[in-house]
Amino acid sequence: MLSKNTLKFIKSLQQKKFRKEEQSFFVEGSKNVTELLQSDFEVTHLLFTEKFASEFHHFIPDSGVALFEVSQKELENAGTFQSNDSALAVAKIKDNIPFDLKSNEWAIALDDVRDPGNLGTILRIADWYGINKLLISNESADIYNPKVLHASMGSFTRVAFFYTDLEAYFTKSNPVIYGAFLEGENIYDVNFGDGGIILMGNESNGISHKIGKQVNRKISIPKYGHAESLNVAIATSIICDNIRRQEHIQSKRLR
Repeated sequence: MLSKNTLKFIKSLQQKKFRKEEQSFFVEGSKNVTELLQSDFEVTHLLFTEKFASEFHHFIPDSGVALFEVSQKELENAGTFQSNDSALAVAKIKDNIPFDLKSNEWAIALDDVRDPGNLGTILRIADWYGINKLLISNESADIYNPKVLHASMGSFTRVAFFYTDLEAYFTKSNPVIYGAFLEGENIYDVNFGDGGIILMGNESNGISHKIGKQVNRKISIPKYGHAESLNVAIATSIICDNIRRQEHIQSKRLR
């Protein structure tokens, strides 16, 4: 039976303050929950309906996790979804550990990306294009925000992320930094090479001046119409697609 204290604990994780205090977060829905259960995150609580138990019984752990079979109404009361007839899982936040980038590896860096939906979508985009490292400025949205995790559709379990002072990180890093600017070089003319960092900026202001000074190559998506700008997640997708397309063309030439 789900106690009032457990319910209160889970609901508190909707706020960043309590996620930080408890070093815990939650995800909702069958897709994110099953992805989480298959990942290396430490799951502590699993709330699930009879329907979820029937369809995904092989994902439910035998031990080590507090299990609660609940009604759909109880599940919806615990989380943020207006409608949830499957599951909710609580897991431990991972340590914020830096990672090194190999010379032939791609990573995405985000400078002050504040919108949770954008951050979650960029996680999903990175996963789609096989880019499994994400550098995030300390001012950006919290990756454990329920809206971020929902938008990622489970990709948060496969993409490593590190919150850091980007200015300090870039000072110590060797990879080429490709920064997205309105006045940059046309991405169709850029030879992206074998790896580097794709830097994307704030939704309203773009890449900050201090971070922009560390960019090796300013790149731009060519504009053919009259829109003022592109959504940062869409722009990230276009750049990633061009990089992978270029790699594909080059590999075909070498066959």
